[in-house]
Amino acid sequence: MQVPHNSFVLVADGQKMLFFRNEGDSDYPNLTVETKTVQDNPPDREQSTDAPGRSSSAVGFARSAMEETDFHQLEEDRFAAEAAAMLKQRALQNEYESLIIVAPPRTLGEMRKHYHKEVEKRLIGEIPKDLTGHPVSDIERIISES
Repeated sequence: MQVPHNSFVLVADGQKMLFFRNEGDSDYPNLTVETKTVQDNPPDREQSTDAPGRSSSAVGFARSAMEETDFHQLEEDRFAAEAAAMLKQRALQNEYESLIIVAPPRTLGEMRKHYHKEVEKRLIGEIPKDLTGHPVSDIERIISES
């Protein structure tokens, strides 16, 4: 994938956001970090207080376990929505002309729900991978090869 000069590249997952700007050219990207945001989101077992409840029906004496809320996933989804809101804000301020988003499939799907039309106009590519823990040189290579 070509990464035009001065493009924004967002590498995110449910807990970490890295905003890069391409200081290089389309063929040889040189990503520099502009912003880094990390959220503390402990595992669900540390956020939950109790086991899921049970319900029973008087008709037929049926019992059923209630589905437990996954607080960890709720936090990751909220973080993805915040990332989309930040992209919107920066797009409306004309801070970037083209954008590439790299995120795990679930995070990418959650972000898509919140894309503003200005973000969609500038979006030139999405890569469904988790690269937040990779060095910048690997991120540059993987984007170029995609």
